[in-house]
Amino acid sequence: MTKEKFSFRLSGTDGAARLGQITTPHGTAQTPIFMPVATQATVKGLTFDEVRNAGAETVLSNAYHLYLRPGVDRIRDAGGLHRFMGWAGPVLTDSGGYQAFSLGALRRINDNGILFRSHIDGSEHLFTPEVAIRNQQLFGADIIMCFDQCVFSAGDRSDVRAAMDRTHRWARVCYDTHAPTAYSGVQALFGIVQGGTIPEFRDESTELVTSIPFDGYAIGGLAVGETKEEMHRITRQVCEGLPSDKPRYLMGVGSPEDLVNGVALGVDMFDCVLPTRVARNGALFTPTGRINIANRRYGDQDVPLDETCDCYACQHYSAAYLRHLFKAGEMLGPRMASVHNLRFVLRLMEQMRDAIAGGRFVEFRDRFLGAYQPTDEQSRQTQKHRWIRERGV
Repeated sequence: MTKEKFSFRLSGTDGAARLGQITTPHGTAQTPIFMPVATQATVKGLTFDEVRNAGAETVLSNAYHLYLRPGVDRIRDAGGLHRFMGWAGPVLTDSGGYQAFSLGALRRINDNGILFRSHIDGSEHLFTPEVAIRNQQLFGADIIMCFDQCVFSAGDRSDVRAAMDRTHRWARVCYDTHAPTAYSGVQALFGIVQGGTIPEFRDESTELVTSIPFDGYAIGGLAVGETKEEMHRITRQVCEGLPSDKPRYLMGVGSPEDLVNGVALGVDMFDCVLPTRVARNGALFTPTGRINIANRRYGDQDVPLDETCDCYACQHYSAAYLRHLFKAGEMLGPRMASVHNLRFVLRLMEQMRDAIAGGRFVEFRDRFLGAYQPTDEQSRQTQKHRWIRERGV
């Protein structure tokens, strides 16, 4: 039986916001879409039934982490990543390029590739563009990413330039490695635009990367230290230079306000660990902003945390009970918080798709952003810069 080829169909627009559908060998996904992150073949603490019931159509896994454990051969011999982890829908794999940024002292970079030292056992592993592509091919993902170098977006201009140039060279190698194989056409390959927050670099990168006929295009190197204003400016700039008939993917972005603003700027695809990561620490999304369920005020609230939410947690438990679970150290607390946050962002994507289809997106955006109070920008910047310093990047 012939596998369905990858395709993207743009079905409507409302301003810059876009409505579409991605078709893959493992089914379809409606865009704009948020992809929960299953870094090591699992969305932490949740079953894939729970992920699917929250509204997910596509998940993301990380090729670098899966290469280290359980290994490419183990996953291939199990029948590929879908069968190995029990997820029937589309899967996107990140190549490992982000780890060039996040692992700091555990990697060395040159024009050939990235030499990683495993955080598990200290062993050394060389990732080249060819290796990154072949690993993802053997995993059997539906969408795979070029190997790129991500850097601190507000870093030294010469560092941003060097990383961008390297990303461009690797993009061509990735395409040439993938194109002549049986995977091409069935398994989509996305190119990645880099260039930090420097406008002329972003224009140059957009022009060069889109000159290669990738199946889709990603905006990399954001949400890594820049301000929200800079993120929006660069996203708008790059989207304006991307082809309208290919999907656009803003990598590593997942706070509710960023999802709404990203869709408004023309983005189709998002992923981020944020919804489940903050959930495990008791931070839950509500229509008016993120709350800390451990706060005393929730101790006597015998009603759902969010009465507008249809997730399992809000349909079955009170805010007081969720607080109790966290205070008692019960594992059900982080699990239910993760279910809630995933459903919140996935329902948000559903609402945006409906608004675009009905020509009401601007009204929806203004209403949502008028009610939702984002995390304090100064606190967010302080936390991000501390994270960057700790990793030596």
